[in-house]
Amino acid sequence: MRTLERIFKALADRNRLRILKMLEVKPMCVCEITAVLGIAQPSVSRHLCILRDAGLLRDEKDGVWTNYSLARGGDGMIDALLLQMRKWGNADPVVLRDRRKAGMSNREAICGRPACSRSAE
Repeated sequence: MRTLERIFKALADRNRLRILKMLEVKPMCVCEITAVLGIAQPSVSRHLCILRDAGLLRDEKDGVWTNYSLARGGDGMIDALLLQMRKWGNADPVVLRDRRKAGMSNREAICGRPACSRSAE
């Protein structure tokens, strides 16, 4: 029950839902997510930490960047939830805009500096 509670608490935030919808498009680093959401980097890092701790995200180092992607292939409950979420909210104007921006984001152009190597703590 504790795991389910943590998952639903993680989903109970608009910005975290926006992050999940963006990560359906492609893995992204903190600076890319920050650029799309238009909120402060520490806030984005905190959201990523909550999503990761709930088991919804994975993070992986890639040179100077830490890539965040949707968790897949681990927990059957998470896999089922993320699969269902792909069907929800796609017509929302904010989600459409975020997904378009996410698809066009270019981390080298956005930040191109080692600050992106900081993972969510």
